[in-house]
Amino acid sequence: MREEKKPNAPSQKNKSTKSNWFWPSIYASFALLFVGMVWGYNALTKPDAGEQAAVDKEKAKEEVTLETNASNEQLKYPFDEALLDQVAIIQDFYDAKADASSRENALLVFKQTYVTNEGVTIAVDGKPFEVLAAMSGKVEQIVSDPFKGSEIVISHKDGLKTIYRSVTGILVKEGDEIQQGEALAQTAENEWNPQAGVHLHFEVQKDDVAVNPRSFLAF
Repeated sequence: MREEKKPNAPSQKNKSTKSNWFWPSIYASFALLFVGMVWGYNALTKPDAGEQAAVDKEKAKEEVTLETNASNEQLKYPFDEALLDQVAIIQDFYDAKADASSRENALLVFKQTYVTNEGVTIAVDGKPFEVLAAMSGKVEQIVSDPFKGSEIVISHKDGLKTIYRSVTGILVKEGDEIQQGEALAQTAENEWNPQAGVHLHFEVQKDDVAVNPRSFLAF
């Protein structure tokens, strides 16, 4: 009996080669598709060079404007100007060149000890009033002192500092950037200068040396 010859089986080598190339091809196709999608997204969302240059130019212009406004800023009253007609300077800045009456008024007395006033003592009909930042700057220090009254120190451009003492209900904290006219606190009484009643002790310093606030403001 003649034995039938079985057909040749597919070559195992060819089958293996086909299997080895199939999945890498699929992965490569997906990778190319993903890269294409990312590139297309970036091309659609990224502004062109002209638009970016315009944005950068506008930003630089705004920064220059802010710096110019800050450099042109002048010291203002540490209270609402609407109160100006009601404001009284109870004690003045001690100026050794002033007349005897002015110098005497600028001496603070506590337990028979005389201390020269390094600022001005401001009152408004003996009533509390809101204390405002006289100039934009940074809150350098806040001192809580129930005896002399709490104090806020703000540093400004050109080595200037303003000091606000005998205040309560402080609204700012150390490190805050403050805008001119921003509310800082309310005036209060203190034990160090009880005869002044509710008041604000306001100082101006130039390079850490007290100067007369009247040289900046027309009280």
